[in-house]
Amino acid sequence: MLIVGLTGSIATGKSTVSQFLSSPPYFFPIIDADLLAREVVEPGTPAYKAIVRHFGPTTPDLLVPASSGGADGTPPMPEDGLNGKGRPLNRPALGRRVFGTDEARRRDRAVLNGIVHPAVRKAMYVRLARAYVWGHRVVVLDVPLLFESGIDRICGAVLVVAVHDPAVQMARLRARNPHLSAVEAEDRVRSQGDVRDKARRAEARGPGRGVVVWNDGDKEELRREVDRAVAEVLRGSPRWWSWALLLCPPAAVVVGLWTFWQNSRINKRWEESELRERSKL
Repeated sequence: MLIVGLTGSIATGKSTVSQFLSSPPYFFPIIDADLLAREVVEPGTPAYKAIVRHFGPTTPDLLVPASSGGADGTPPMPEDGLNGKGRPLNRPALGRRVFGTDEARRRDRAVLNGIVHPAVRKAMYVRLARAYVWGHRVVVLDVPLLFESGIDRICGAVLVVAVHDPAVQMARLRARNPHLSAVEAEDRVRSQGDVRDKARRAEARGPGRGVVVWNDGDKEELRREVDRAVAEVLRGSPRWWSWALLLCPPAAVVVGLWTFWQNSRINKRWEESELRERSKL
């Protein structure tokens, strides 16, 4: 089974690419880290309790207020939350607390990531095991912070959805979320790093192992880019190889360890090259 890491930055079109990959003619199963991140912080979960314990005392609006019910017949939410597990997190309030480039927000974001990422990683591995048992040729890990979290090390290939001009990201983000101010939009774009750096990092993995999907045009242009990228990735992973790994689990384990070791070496070379470049400035 080929694990393909899909990443990008906010408002680059990663979700659209994910939809293409899960639809005809590919039908690749998608493991969406954002969806998992929502699941693991639902009221009553260990991650939810840790977030409330850390951020609650200094973030008064951290939880959605108890409601009296909606006009559509939605039942009222009790003070202690749905099913007695607690009120859901107020995501906009939490976002204001952690998105930004100042030191305090970076520290808060690191704390939040330290709570959420391990829980997401565990849920992700469970779904990867299921995809392997079901005999899928390709499974896609849709992870915004793929490189930053180190999950790229388990991926046989990486797709980065990118744009050449950051202004395109800003325009798309504000069109999608009109409530965001220009400063808030810029904070969110910068918090995920420069997507062009991610593109260069993917290409450093080599042909077929790291492919950039450029999304500067319309949806049809993007679809053609996706087709090109998938064809390039699949050339290095024929169908017979997937069947061989499915029928011989020990071989799949060995290949997985080899992939992890090889990608770790690639990452080390990348970090060293980046340090050399920065030292020249």
